[in-house]
Amino acid sequence: MKNFIFVLLDGLGAGAARRCMSCLAALEEAGIARYRELATMLPPLSRPVYATLLSGQKPAESGILHNDNISLCPIPTIFHWARQHGLVTAAASYAWISELCNRAPFVAERDRFTQDAELPISCGLFYSSDAYPDDELFRDAEWLRLKFSPHLLLVHSMGIDYAGHMHGASSSTYRNAARAADGLLARYLPRWLEKEYAVLVTSDHGMDIEGSHCDATGESRSVPLWLVGAPQDCRMPQSQTELAEIILTCLELASPTLVKSCQCVFDRL
Repeated sequence: MKNFIFVLLDGLGAGAARRCMSCLAALEEAGIARYRELATMLPPLSRPVYATLLSGQKPAESGILHNDNISLCPIPTIFHWARQHGLVTAAASYAWISELCNRAPFVAERDRFTQDAELPISCGLFYSSDAYPDDELFRDAEWLRLKFSPHLLLVHSMGIDYAGHMHGASSSTYRNAARAADGLLARYLPRWLEKEYAVLVTSDHGMDIEGSHCDATGESRSVPLWLVGAPQDCRMPQSQTELAEIILTCLELASPTLVKSCQCVFDRL
C-alpha cells in the first residue's frame, strides 16, 4: 500500500502553473512527476468541486452546486473509506473540507483542532481565513504527518486563490503566490517521497483576470495536475471525477464504483 498526500492548491490555473511552478516542472523533466491538465467541473466553484475531488461525483450528482451549500457531502468520501478500513486520516485544510467530511456547520472552537477517531478526518488542523499563510499551512500539514503518520493526508492552501481574488490572474501578486507554493513543495516533497508517499498536486479551479472563477471559461476551468511517487501502473486521470479512484487505488482500498453506489456505507460511519 502506498500512503498518499493530496495537495490542493486552491485557485491555481493551468497557465500560471506552467509559468510559475518550476520545481514541479523540474520533476517532470527528470521523469519523476507526470503532468496533465484537467477541466474543472461546472459550476467552477470551490465547495462543489471539493465534493467532486473527494467523492468522485459531479456537482449535479452530489447536489452541492454553490459555495453556500453548507452540508456534509451526501456521498462517502475518500476519508470515509480510509477510516472504514482502519487507516489514519489527516488534513491541514480550509474549514469547508471539515464541513463536507466531518461536521457541518464548522464551529471553530470545536473543530479547528480535531483529534477524533470516530470522524472521517480523524486528525485535523482547519482554518477559516482565506488569508491564512501558505507557509503556516504547510507547517501544519507536516506537523500532522510527523505526529500521526497518516496513511492519507490532505494539504489544502488558499494563498493562490486569495491573491487571485484580490488582484486577478494577470497580476504579479497572483503569480508570486504560485511561485511561493512551488517553493514550499520544493521544501516538503523530497521529505514525503523519502517516506514513500505518493503525492498528487492539483487545484479545484482556475482564476480569471477579473479575480473570479464563476464563468465557464478556459481561465476558470483549466487546472494542473501532477502525480509523483505513485506506482507506474497508476493511470493518470482524465477528469476530476477520477481523482478519488486514483487515491483509493494507491491506498489499495475499495473500488470507486462502490464509492458511487453504496450509499448505505455513509450511514454506518
